[in-house]
Amino acid sequence: MSANDTEEWVSKTQMKKRMNELQDLGMELTRLSAETLKKIGLPEDLHQAVRDYKKITSNSALKRQTQYIGRLMRDTDPEPIREFLARLKGENQAHNAFLQRVEQMREHLLADDEAFTEFAAAHPQADLSALRTLIRNARKEKEQNKPPKNFRALYQAVKAEMEATESGGAADE
Repeated sequence: MSANDTEEWVSKTQMKKRMNELQDLGMELTRLSAETLKKIGLPEDLHQAVRDYKKITSNSALKRQTQYIGRLMRDTDPEPIREFLARLKGENQAHNAFLQRVEQMREHLLADDEAFTEFAAAHPQADLSALRTLIRNARKEKEQNKPPKNFRALYQAVKAEMEATESGGAADE
């Protein structure tokens, strides 16, 4: 055996592990929406196999389709898919963090009148009278144990203002 032969030799266990990793990556694709799948730019046969997987209800057929997707993944470069999924997870984390900031701002606005002044200074384009009304009505709802209609509306209004500010590049949070 030469040095090149030993470098290229892969044990059966390693091959199985690699195939299982590719199959798992293929299964991650089945959890994505149709719109997101289009953005990845998968080979047509793999894209069709993932779409077919979503339509199958029989357990044995799902298992066969899973193996088929795994086999198609062997002929596909997995790195662009991994990069896309990592980017997608990062975007989701950033979006979730933004939604948490919106939630915290709403709670802050409801708990403290001074927070409204700070919010107004940070978001001068906001409809302040509408926000003030939503805050007042949301507080009343909470006191009277009514359905949180204004509470939700306040969240949407705060979210819209914060999105406008962040997309405008004025966010310094």
